[in-house]
Amino acid sequence: MLKIRKITQNDLQKLKEVIDSNELFPSDLLDEMSSDFFTNESSLDVWFTAELQDNPIAVAYFAPERMTVGTYNLYLIAIHKEFQGKGYGKEIMNFIEQYLKELNGRILIVETSGLPEFELTRKFYDKCNYERAAVIKEFYQEREDKVIFWKKL
Repeated sequence: MLKIRKITQNDLQKLKEVIDSNELFPSDLLDEMSSDFFTNESSLDVWFTAELQDNPIAVAYFAPERMTVGTYNLYLIAIHKEFQGKGYGKEIMNFIEQYLKELNGRILIVETSGLPEFELTRKFYDKCNYERAAVIKEFYQEREDKVIFWKKL
């Protein structure tokens, strides 16, 4: 059974392994990305892990979008490569959506790369009923577009 909970600093090494298994971005960014969550009591950042038998197999990070009412941005979701395609990602997305509804969240935005190696990521958001809202050409670098999805909660 999948257990979803907020991360602790003790989880970071295992979560880096989750991120490394996907090879989509460098896991060494995790320490800096999560530091505000651990050090700032008023931080609005939310970090979750999903575990199987007390072993973290996924990580998710989202926060409110500034200057909006009830709009959140999912900055990271990663499932360990060995556990992809088993419905865990969808379960985590459902958990996040329910969590945000309880905070009076209205909209969840997700964005990803337009590169071919991110095709499965884009299909995942399609399967989770997110609408493709925009493509910003060459956003990340030359020939790498940003694809933006959204869902009304």
